Amino acid sequence: MKKQLFSFIIAGLFITPVEAETVFISLEKDNAIAVVDPIEGTLSKTVEVGRRPRGIALSPDNKVIYVAVSDDNVIKMLDAESLQELGTLPSGDDPETFALNPKGDRIYISNEDDSMVTAVDIAKKKTIKNIKVGVEPEGIAVSPDNRWVVSASETTNMLHWIDTKTHEITENTLVDTRPRALTFTGDSKFVWATSEMAGSLMILDTATKQIVKRVGFEIPGVAKDKIQPVGVVVDKANKHGYVALGTANRIAVVNARTHEVEKYLLVGQRVWNLAFSPDQKRLYTANGVSNDMSIIDLENLTVTKSVGVGNYPWGVAVKP
Repeated sequence: MKKQLFSFIIAGLFITPVEAETVFISLEKDNAIAVVDPIEGTLSKTVEVGRRPRGIALSPDNKVIYVAVSDDNVIKMLDAESLQELGTLPSGDDPETFALNPKGDRIYISNEDDSMVTAVDIAKKKTIKNIKVGVEPEGIAVSPDNRWVVSASETTNMLHWIDTKTHEITENTLVDTRPRALTFTGDSKFVWATSEMAGSLMILDTATKQIVKRVGFEIPGVAKDKIQPVGVVVDKANKHGYVALGTANRIAVVNARTHEVEKYLLVGQRVWNLAFSPDQKRLYTANGVSNDMSIIDLENLTVTKSVGVGNYPWGVAVKP
């Protein structure tokens, strides 16, 4: 799948190399993942993976795709080039979201129905520990320094701070109603967490485990109850964060230093999750109801294309 256009000189002009990349999108109702060429802006193919795939991510070395196949109660591992199945990992019941640690040797899985996080040793394909958390855990993230796993419980309205060495919860933070997704900044100093029902973004200090800033969203012509923040990412340079606003059909562009909203970008219907291109010049979104993905040029902050991918796109992962 990997393509490269090589440098060459024509009429004295130097053309720089362009690396293609591949976007993988889980299709909740097609029991498959979509494979998209975002440079061409085309759907390459779809690959069946099992019943109700949702969470999706690549290993740190970009060789393995992990997919939470919710109704099959497993995490499937696929070869990122051939898309052949490599095996499965134990996941507990109804896995939805998960997070890999920076080394790629541990995976932490949210089990919504059991109010639990499952920690798994990937090489051994064995559960290390079942960690009891609040009611309906969904969002989960591992800090880049591998110090913390943070789990968001939607009904308990808490973030649970799990020590990666002991796999014990050391602290709980009460947050806004129905926290859905979270991500660490690249320096591990802050957590950005979304609240679907309060319509807010919360910035938490990792050292104190407390909220230091709340960001609200107001979109002209869009009812407040339609603004439902879900997926969130922050760039490596810690300049901007991007928040998927669900049924508002917008991405909010948030200044990561001032925490002010700079712009709203109109994308597809019920935008759910999102992911950067490897060079972080583009952002890709999964739009669950319009059954497409949006391609966003981050240098110009414009939506450049929509690509139809299949039924109920949910998660996004990108391979260089």
